Amino acid sequence: MDHLKDDLREATWYRSPYSGSSGGNCVEVARLPGGRVGVRDSKRPAGPALVFAAREWNMFSRGVKAGHFPG
Repeated sequence: MDHLKDDLREATWYRSPYSGSSGGNCVEVARLPGGRVGVRDSKRPAGPALVFAAREWNMFSRGVKAGHFPG
């Protein structure tokens, strides 16, 4: 579990270019070792993060792109 904390702390986090510069309600995403993906609230970078297996993240991403999660 300590490795996960280190992975999250050392990760390079990315925010969508669609987020704008105002820093509103955004999430940040980071690629982690082992193909995992971290997701966190951009307003709370030291706060908790969700970690997904590569397969889970790919399935979620495809669902978003296909419009399965209406806003």
